[in-house]
Amino acid sequence: MGQATLAVGGNGCLQGVRRLASPHHDRRPEGAAVELLVIHNISLPPGRYGGGAIERLFLGEPLAASSPFLELLAGLRVSAHFVIDRTGSVTQFVSCDDRAWHAGISSFGGRDNCNDYSIGVELEGCDFTTFEPAQYAALARLTRALLEAYPLQAVRGHSDIAAGRKTDPGPCFDWRRYARLATLPEALLR
Repeated sequence: MGQATLAVGGNGCLQGVRRLASPHHDRRPEGAAVELLVIHNISLPPGRYGGGAIERLFLGEPLAASSPFLELLAGLRVSAHFVIDRTGSVTQFVSCDDRAWHAGISSFGGRDNCNDYSIGVELEGCDFTTFEPAQYAALARLTRALLEAYPLQAVRGHSDIAAGRKTDPGPCFDWRRYARLATLPEALLR
């Protein structure tokens, strides 16, 4: 992805990143504005990186039965707008104008169904592994592009919108580092 400035096109797609079309999405409700950015982490199986299982899951393709954990995910219909792998490479799975299925049962600011008004970004990682500098850099560039294109009012972790159910992006995610690199206004974080 390099250090190039990113921009969201009129179709809700980020220019200059890899795109794979997930079937696991639908239209946002009429009049729903994109106001929330949700940061997640994912590794399949947990703690293992690479191998393409995340892509296969989001594309609805069969997962290799090399792990009992992956067998549990068979038939699961989930997606995120973006995945940032350990090298900082960004892949877009769902247009930002559409509703990805990343948040599940969730609420923020007294509103349920965060998928309706959020963009989901998955960082390849887990709760107990530090994220790579390239991932923070890519997330910062992506965040700046999203702030230019959408009226984001908040950035939160999955754990903030699904408390008690989810723990990601986890204690190893450095919110200060991310905020500094993305030049986020304090008001967006808390």
